[in-house]
Amino acid sequence: MINLFDLDFTHFELILLVLFGLSLLIQLFYYFFFYGRLAYYKTPHGSAHKKPVSIIICAKDEANNLKEHLPSILTQDYPDYEVIVVNDCSEDDTGQVLESLKKKHKHLKISTIKKDKKFGHGKKFALFIGIKAAKNEWLLLTDADCYAETNQWLFIMQKSFMKNTSFVLGYGGYEREKGILNQVIRYDTAFIAMQYFGFALAGIPYMGVGRNLAYRRSLFFEKRGFSTHMHLNSGDDDLFINANANKTNTLIEVGKKSHIRSVPKKTFSEWAKQKRRHLTTGAYYKNKHKFLLFIEPFSRIIFYSSLILLLAQWTFPQVIIVAFLFRTIIQLTFFKFVMIRLNEKKILLSSFLFDILAPFYNLVFLLSEKFLARSKRIEYEL
Repeated sequence: MINLFDLDFTHFELILLVLFGLSLLIQLFYYFFFYGRLAYYKTPHGSAHKKPVSIIICAKDEANNLKEHLPSILTQDYPDYEVIVVNDCSEDDTGQVLESLKKKHKHLKISTIKKDKKFGHGKKFALFIGIKAAKNEWLLLTDADCYAETNQWLFIMQKSFMKNTSFVLGYGGYEREKGILNQVIRYDTAFIAMQYFGFALAGIPYMGVGRNLAYRRSLFFEKRGFSTHMHLNSGDDDLFINANANKTNTLIEVGKKSHIRSVPKKTFSEWAKQKRRHLTTGAYYKNKHKFLLFIEPFSRIIFYSSLILLLAQWTFPQVIIVAFLFRTIIQLTFFKFVMIRLNEKKILLSSFLFDILAPFYNLVFLLSEKFLARSKRIEYEL
């Protein structure tokens, strides 16, 4: 047996050992205190009363997606709901598709925004138009390229619309396809969900995804909606939550019948652009959220970097290997539980590789986006 106290460490090895040990403890803390909560979460008994709901969807040149996916939203098994689709300056056949669907579904409402050369806007303005047109207190948001996996989606989501609830966070996954990019996208989506669900269950809600998200209309106007971040191209789904969600007004819904699926990006460049945009939004989160979201991936970078260096430097790698294997077993076990909850398949083994790579490529995406933004600012000033 190796006695660590009898070994003669160099200063460099000792520093590496301390960094390795601290980063391991941080990782275990996040898994057991945050991420593990989703694994053993039990859905509370929901409201028995079926409340009227307004579903909001923004569509900009989404004719094909609406034709294929909107019927799954329009045919929900639910007595009282409206579907408001905001046709946001579309130049394709979006308008015709919506008018055709409206003839078959009377609860479909269409709000149209005409293109104005003098007035440019993003998705938040379109969402505001949809929310203003809604007649019901509870709003359920999704996207034009999304579809409900079952006709019980609305019913299951609304079960969490309780008296003291203002936000309900749902899961929006991506379709399973062939290829490594699809595995990366689905792992990334499942991990982020494990993160924001786990934080919410720990009483620290910080975000949700606009593919499957509900909140109160009255709260939106009371808190002035997107007014503090209207200038940003992203953040329509998470910044409003980040500013107003708390441990007493936020619930999650992860039942398989409540899931939304979406069409994934087909190329790495498209996905990277999406990731860069989402990562930069985090700069506008509350400081405590930014700190907690920074520490975990940073500790992973330290963990894997010190692991490699220790294996290359140290004479006795057994202890390091055992610690690494222990952490890997914890990571795979918890992620497997999450996959079952979120109905994600065939990404468990690849999650081991992505767990290593994710903090590194996210850092590259974040730095590259900041560099591009700085270059554009300099070019504008010149």
